[in-house]
This record gives sequence, C-alpha cells and structure tokens, in this order.
Amino acid sequence: MMLAASEERDPLLTPGEVAALFRVDPKTVTRWAKAGKLTAIRTLGGHRRYRSSEVHRLLSGS
Repeated sequence: MMLAASEERDPLLTPGEVAALFRVDPKTVTRWAKAGKLTAIRTLGGHRRYRSSEVHRLLSGS
C-alpha cells in the first residue's frame, strides 16, 4: 500500500504521547481507538501509533 506524501510526513505518536496531550491515562487512548474515535496504526511489533494530524484535530475539537 502506498501512502500519500502528506501521510508519510505526518509524525506518529505513541499512546503515552497522546495521553499526555489529552491529560488522560494511555489505556483511555486505547479505548478511544477501539471505539473508533481515533485511528490506530499498528507497527510491525504490534504497537499502536496515532497520526499527529488526527490527534491535534481531535484535540482542537474540529
């Protein structure tokens, strides 16, 4: 699968980084992903990562 140029440059955040931005527990971020509020990308090792642009859009309420 090829990614668009904008997706390639969009930094990925760890659940801990997302949690710090929202001031919640990292497990809350995982629950949001499972509920479909946030799109999780899986690394080869099975860890979740989140697109910075999507996180900041959610954070700003847009």
